Amino acid sequence: MHIKPKKSLGQNFLIDPNIRRKIIQSCELLPTDTVLEIGSGRGELTKSLAGQVKRVVALELDGRLIETLENNLRDYPNVSILNTDVLKVDLGPVINNIGKGELVVIGNIPYYITTPIIERLFSYKDAIDRIFLTVQKEFARRIAAPPGSKEYGAFSCFVQYHAIPEILFTIKRTCFRPAPKPDSAFIKLTVLSSPPFKVKDEARLFKIIRLAFGQRRKTLRNSLEPIVPQEKLRRFFEDSSFDRNIRPEDLSLEDFIRLANI
Repeated sequence: MHIKPKKSLGQNFLIDPNIRRKIIQSCELLPTDTVLEIGSGRGELTKSLAGQVKRVVALELDGRLIETLENNLRDYPNVSILNTDVLKVDLGPVINNIGKGELVVIGNIPYYITTPIIERLFSYKDAIDRIFLTVQKEFARRIAAPPGSKEYGAFSCFVQYHAIPEILFTIKRTCFRPAPKPDSAFIKLTVLSSPPFKVKDEARLFKIIRLAFGQRRKTLRNSLEPIVPQEKLRRFFEDSSFDRNIRPEDLSLEDFIRLANI
């Protein structure tokens, strides 16, 4: 049965079998892995996953695809299909059946909700070992961006606080149906068991980062004036030997953490 992708769900079906094989190879899956697949579609990638791992939990929001999924995967008893939204589903039952840090997440996700999906996955990061996602190429560059680059920003810091991001390869827009406007990238997020640097107050850290990058044209001290006392900023500049007119994009995540701790 031919099912037309729904624009309202941000559906872009991966139609290139060579890219599917490349995705499987890049994930370096183990027979003991449990995989959470986001956006299983018609189940082409799900089949390949099921043949290599212990268990696959396949999430698919589009109810039109569930019957097709069940038919295509009826010979794979290690696959569980859930007709649900990854942003709403309780992943507790999935996590309770596996050990700490043993879940692998793989997904070709709607581009317009990439950020909330990553945020939600990090809320379960104690159970997750690594995350593989197909995202817009520009978005991939943002999350992997180093300090000083034009792509580096608040979300770069957020992701790098929780994981080590890598861009594994790019995917041409013509590998999808319908073809999205930009090309895509397949990324890997290796989830960190603890932050890369010790943080006294996580909420304060991200409040500072968001405010700092909220007005990129301003210097750091002008951006943070509403919430960071000037004497604290002076101490930070003295301890770090930074120019007082430094801009937020020139600070590393470690620098922001030292500032938040002060």
